[in-house]
Amino acid sequence: MTARDQFLAMAFAQITFRESLRDIEACLRGCSHLYAMGIRGNVTRTNLAYANEHRNWRVYEALAQVLIRKARRLYREDSNGLDIDEMVYAVDASTIDLCLSMFPWAHFRRTKAAIKLHTQIDLTGSIPVFMHITDGSVHDVHFMDRMLFEAGSIYVFDRGYLDFARLFRIESANAYFVIRAKSNMRFSLCQSRPVDKSCGLRCDQTIRLRTYKSKRDYPKKLRRISFFDTVTRKRLVFLTNHFDLPAQAIAAIYKRRWQIELFFKWIKQNLRIKAFFGTTENAVRTQIWIAICVYLMVACLNKVHGMDESLSRILQILSVNVFQKVSFNQLLGDFATVSEEVEFSKQLIFNDL
Repeated sequence: MTARDQFLAMAFAQITFRESLRDIEACLRGCSHLYAMGIRGNVTRTNLAYANEHRNWRVYEALAQVLIRKARRLYREDSNGLDIDEMVYAVDASTIDLCLSMFPWAHFRRTKAAIKLHTQIDLTGSIPVFMHITDGSVHDVHFMDRMLFEAGSIYVFDRGYLDFARLFRIESANAYFVIRAKSNMRFSLCQSRPVDKSCGLRCDQTIRLRTYKSKRDYPKKLRRISFFDTVTRKRLVFLTNHFDLPAQAIAAIYKRRWQIELFFKWIKQNLRIKAFFGTTENAVRTQIWIAICVYLMVACLNKVHGMDESLSRILQILSVNVFQKVSFNQLLGDFATVSEEVEFSKQLIFNDL
């Protein structure tokens, strides 16, 4: 089984939401158009299980990087919902619980296993720019050590990423961050600016950190903005190193961070990344990266063809026409016509390792 056949079979399983390797084999065996769909080998559950376990998952990570570049080019003219010129990225992580007896390598807790998807998405189009898969025991903040910060861009974090030494790396890279502050943070007030309280703002301050460790980790000034959310009835306090944007824009940027939560919800509901066809680490990573590839392919198709249908509608169509030639072949064929890099990646990636 070539890497191409493995990708087609696993992508077919993602799109039609197959439940097991036997289910994949049964559906493909009943289809008389496998050759027209691009599948050249004999797809059996034994072959597929062996390929998932032994073929390096980095093949599909490399394919995902090709698709990420294509998707970002297609969506770069779209609006990110904010009236600012800077690129805005949201960073967060999502945990996928696993059975400890079946996935003993996925360390999380003494009685439970899990993996964690650390993700950075471009808020223009909700395209995942950088992803890293770790054990569930790895704290979210360590993902910042792997990130490359773009000068002039804005990175939005939740409170779990508050680490002043790592935030100062963003400042040193001439980039910006917006993050929620913790309630026990100690600081000294340097300046206070007037705010329009009718918009929910409560204060806009310039501060310095007070404790020895925090001053050592972040020696420069910070901007502290307090905002009262009338919907959730919560008071949110933000920290940022961007002193030029209005305070209302900083609050709006953090509100857009919710897009990454919608991204995690979307892929968990519409793709198969919570139940796995194999129990080895390689099989799990392979399935997740192929799922990301499918997400990016559908995002490109929606942009190029102007589709208004959600993936649930596409899944419904493919599930009804699962034995017809047009179903899966059309998805890959249409995408190949709009991507110049896919033909090269086929030669590079879709061959036996």
